Order: sequence, then C-alpha cells, then structure tokens
Amino acid sequence: MISHIISKNEAGQRFDKLLQKILKNAAPSFVYKMLRKKNITLNGKKAGGNEKVAEGDEIRFFFADETYEKFSGKTEEIKESKDTAKTLAPGEIVYEDKDILIVNKPAGELTQKAEASDVSLNERVVRYVLSKGEKDEAFTPSVCNRIDRNTSGLVIAGKSLTGLQDMAQMLKNRDFKKYYLCIATGRIDKEFEKTSFFVKDEKLNKITVMDEKREGAEKLEAAFSPLIAGDTHTLLAVELKTGKPHQIRGQLAFLGHPLAGDLKYGGTRGKDINVRRQMLHAFMYVFPEDTLRLSELRGKCVSADPPADFLKLSVQIFGREETENAVKKFKRTKGFGT
Repeated sequence: MISHIISKNEAGQRFDKLLQKILKNAAPSFVYKMLRKKNITLNGKKAGGNEKVAEGDEIRFFFADETYEKFSGKTEEIKESKDTAKTLAPGEIVYEDKDILIVNKPAGELTQKAEASDVSLNERVVRYVLSKGEKDEAFTPSVCNRIDRNTSGLVIAGKSLTGLQDMAQMLKNRDFKKYYLCIATGRIDKEFEKTSFFVKDEKLNKITVMDEKREGAEKLEAAFSPLIAGDTHTLLAVELKTGKPHQIRGQLAFLGHPLAGDLKYGGTRGKDINVRRQMLHAFMYVFPEDTLRLSELRGKCVSADPPADFLKLSVQIFGREETENAVKKFKRTKGFGT
C-alpha cells in the first residue's frame, strides 16, 4: 500500500483530476477501474472521483510498488533527483530527526518545481535522504510547506510517511506558530493584529487585499510586532495566523507599508535600498507539546537567522548592534534561547 497526503497546493481539486496528475502515465479508464475496485481510496473509503479533496486528506493506492512507480513516473523522478540534483549543505539543515527535516531555503530557489526542467529544494531534499540510505522505497520524501521563490527561510520536509502525514495535519490545523522577519517601508510604532480578505489574480500571480469580505475572497490573519521602528523603515516580526500566498507582502502593501525591495507590491529599490528581492524571511517555528506522533518536536523552537542581503540592509538602516539585539530579544520573548 502506498499513501499520498494531499498538500496545500493540491487541495480543492476534483479527486479524479488529481489522480490523473499523480498517475500521469495511466489511462483514465485504469484510474476509474481502480476506484470501482477500491484499489484507490480516499480517507479510507471508496470514492467515485467527483469528490473535492482537502489539505491533509489521504489517498491510498493498493498497488504493487512497481505498478505505482510505473504509472506515477516515480522511478524517473527519483533517478533524476539522484543523478542531477544537488544535495543539501550541512549549514542549510536547521533541524532533523527520523521523520522531519527543516531546511533554511535560500532566496531565489523554488520550494517545488514549477516546470519539469526546474531543480527545486524538494529535489535536493530527496537527494539528501537518498544519500543517507534512509528512504523507504514505498515513500518519496517531500516538502510540507512552501514559501515564495524570493523569500528565504524555514521549509519543513517529511522524511517518512508519519512525518508527512502528521506535519500536514499540523499545518492544516495551524498547530504551531510561524514567525517571519521583514523590513517594511515606513514607521510602525505599535503591535497590532489585522484581519483582511483577498482574491488572487492567477495570471499576474498577485493578490488584492481588502477590509471587507466579498464573494470568492479568503481570510488573512496576522499579528505584527515592530522590533525597530525607524524614520523610513521598520524591522518587523510577523506571526502568521493563516498561511496564504503572498499574505505578508499583500497585507503590508494594503496597509501602506510594502516590503523593501518588493516591486510587485509597491516596494522600492534603488541607491538607498540596494536589494534584488523582497526583504522577507521565514524566521522561526515554535512547536507545541502536542505534536501528534512527532514526539521529538515537542516544545521545540527552530530558528534560521536571516541571510546576508537581509542583514546588510538592516544594518545599513538600523545599525548592527541594534539589529542583532532586536532579533535576539524577539527570540527570547517567544521562548527560544536565553
């Protein structure tokens, strides 16, 4: 039996359409035959194919391993990862146990492939686990969450089926806290929480944020904490209550504080702001005592310091000592270190 956990990116699709993507080498008639015979189930039950799947749902394939690999193309994908993808550098790994890997993704790298020719962080994760000889042949490691290509910071991957299943459930239920660091335009003096709504233009890959809900809009929730409020910019910590595409970038632009370097949402670049991307970094995850079967993660705080371009701009605007002290203080207040 092979298990597949529905990711955030896969959620909302018709079950049969998603199966055609997963079993890309199989004819539609084969997929429907397997559904009728209960050789493919959804959340442990017989399915017709017209169901809408949700993040965290489980598909089970009661196939021989070689059958699944043939129809899904996994054999080719694993070979490609083994032959061509670079592996992870030791300094990129910020946490690892038998089920979970947490990596500090560099800005400029895709979390997952957008095109067949791409090499993403996901391929590097697969290559790393393969190199350690830890991979179960019935399961392929995979990233559990995604961050924008030009955002740096923490990405979680499941090394085992248990890791992928339980982390997907925790992400779906928002069971742990996610904090980002960013450099926002303008001065923000006070902590605040903000609920907004958004719609996404898929063609432009951009969200439009609004205060009032309208048809088709989804909710955004976040808490904003200024660490250093300067005259022209603010070093800001953001706790995501929801995890939507471009959430921090869109909400701050809507509030009149676009991120430094974020041209898509109204941020500026130039002589004074000499950066090539949005100044946004997935900084710290704080896990609760209840982490389902992931006992080694209980109560842990995992953090990745911002990359060189982020720190360089922060030092330029706020000063080196001020930046270092502000980041250390924030980590302490959230239970990380002393």
